[in-house]
Amino acid sequence: MKLNRLLLLAALLAAVSARADVRLPNLFTDHMVLQQGLKAPVWGWADDGEKVTVEFKGQKISTVAKGGRWQVALAKLKADAKPATLKVSGKNSVEVKDVVVGEVWVASGQSNMEFALKSSHNSTNDIAAAANPLLRLFHVPKLKANAPTNNIPTTWAVASPETVPGITAVGYYFARDLQKALGVPVGLIQSDWGGSPAEVWMSEAALTTNPEYKRDIFDAYGDALKKYRGQKAAYDQELAALKAAKNLDELKKIKPPREPWKPTELYNGMIAPLIPYAIKGAIWYQGESNANRAEQYRRLFADMIRNWRGDWGQGDFTFLAVQLAPHHKIEAEPKDCSWAELREAQQLIGKVLKNAGTVVINDVGDEADIHPKKKRPVGERLAIAARGIAYGQKITYSGPAYRSVKFSGADATISFDHVGKGLEARGGELTGFAICGADKKWVWARAEIRGGKIVVSNAQVTKPVAVRYGWADFPVVNLWNKDGLMASPFRTDDFPLTTAKLPPATKPAVKK
Repeated sequence: MKLNRLLLLAALLAAVSARADVRLPNLFTDHMVLQQGLKAPVWGWADDGEKVTVEFKGQKISTVAKGGRWQVALAKLKADAKPATLKVSGKNSVEVKDVVVGEVWVASGQSNMEFALKSSHNSTNDIAAAANPLLRLFHVPKLKANAPTNNIPTTWAVASPETVPGITAVGYYFARDLQKALGVPVGLIQSDWGGSPAEVWMSEAALTTNPEYKRDIFDAYGDALKKYRGQKAAYDQELAALKAAKNLDELKKIKPPREPWKPTELYNGMIAPLIPYAIKGAIWYQGESNANRAEQYRRLFADMIRNWRGDWGQGDFTFLAVQLAPHHKIEAEPKDCSWAELREAQQLIGKVLKNAGTVVINDVGDEADIHPKKKRPVGERLAIAARGIAYGQKITYSGPAYRSVKFSGADATISFDHVGKGLEARGGELTGFAICGADKKWVWARAEIRGGKIVVSNAQVTKPVAVRYGWADFPVVNLWNKDGLMASPFRTDDFPLTTAKLPPATKPAVKK
């Protein structure tokens, strides 16, 4: 009995001590990267009224914990690859070692962002050469949560052949190229989940204050969950019966129903605990799971970015997206399709938001695989876009982008932005252009580069009214600029989108 009382007393003393300790979230661990050029928040937990002091590179800032939490902001820092120590003191002291200052980016999205470096095309030599003390990685574990969380059970790591194989391939190539181009430390925070739709990466406030999203996404989840529970009960019953009958053949055939994604659950578990860590921007590869709602994505995606920017509270940080890669079968004739509509929705963010852009990857698709393995070009193009948009370097950072069309007789003349050193067709004559008249019957068209523009025509269409390029689930296209970047798919028309007719949020997400 006496021994039990002593053990209980020791446990209570340990609990009191733990509550008194100044603590930091795991974003602040050895090998971390702090963002240069911004006030960098540092925060954690302590007893109410406890004085907390943060020291780093000659700065010394104190505050008092309120409600069990404290936060300070380091004055703007300059990039510095020399390791330093961040010290936090209260009733105890915590030291975070090997801290460098440079550029911090978040990499998020679904399975094509999650796709591991070790599984990507020709990555063996890149992994072997991955040792780089100026490249740091923070991989957020998967977590679905009903309310915003405040910590993440992982730590920073320095890039090496041992630490990079399982991280995002797209994110790694992006960060590697960016670090080389800028010559400063780069920190990459990976937070992604295969199969996830955009709405699970948004906050409850962002969804419920918008009548469309509340009705068609947030409230619709309740109906989807009810349906799932009914299907799950039927599945469990059938499973039990087959097991009792030892019917192994039928057991192999039945599959459990897929639980619907709950709006906000990944924002709560995998984005909220990152805020307000100072960052330069975010890269995003997602959209497959929203393709059947592409018309809605035109608004939803931009609102997700606004949601993140507003909650981070550091202004319009750079946001770069990857257009969907080609997938599904190659069609013999031009037609409407949801993936083309989704790509257009992705491309729109550069027009409606500041410091936003999209990279085009129509040369790395796979008809049979929704996860194309060539990830290096994707990361490389994101790094180029970041250099132009986030860092203002005077480079051509985008492929040709549709600007305007002029119709004259049977010809349609297309003008472009981001022509760079000039337009070129790779591998022969231009492909992927379609044209139609007032009847809206699309036919493939002949396209020629003339004086920095493209003239499109088809003898069957004597009076064209619209042109499309790369408008397919799997576009077969070859328009580039001479700077080595692909033209984005586009349409000159404003015909109604096919996805506007679909129920907003009832179809299942694309499975990883």
